[in-house]
Amino acid sequence: MHYFSQLFHYDHPWSHVVIGMWHKYPNPHCSHVLSIDVVDRSVDPNTGIIRTERILGCKQKAPGWIVRFFGGSEDAFVREVSFIDPATQTATITSVNLSLSQFATCYESIRYTPSPDGRTTFAQTAEIQARMALWRSAADKLENWLVQRFEQNAQLGKLGFSDVLRQLWEARQQQPAKQS
Repeated sequence: MHYFSQLFHYDHPWSHVVIGMWHKYPNPHCSHVLSIDVVDRSVDPNTGIIRTERILGCKQKAPGWIVRFFGGSEDAFVREVSFIDPATQTATITSVNLSLSQFATCYESIRYTPSPDGRTTFAQTAEIQARMALWRSAADKLENWLVQRFEQNAQLGKLGFSDVLRQLWEARQQQPAKQS
């Protein structure tokens, strides 16, 4: 099993980041994400927590040995569940791969919280595990490749989301105020 984690601060308030979450894809840095389908969305009437479940369709360039060994294609699907709690100003997103999960799983957790300086703290962790106990060397190779790919996508995702936030809020700041 391999782990990945990163901590980062976006130069935007929590409310902007949460709105930006829904505009993250598509963006040129994350061209591997091809589709986003909302499966379910609900608001808890007692807490105000918004729960959203989505399926992300991705295309990943896998090394030839992985495709030959495990079969399948470069098309991959990920289940994402998010909880937005306006009372505590916490946004939590968990995701897990649906494709090839019989061979390897990637559990990801993201948390956005306000920081005291008005920015937003982004904490991301991932646990990646190959499910091939009989072939440990192949499992290690697969986990190493998955961790490298996850790290690359995480950095691209951070760049892409930063661009989305900048464009989203700069565009709004440049709009002239409406006269009443």
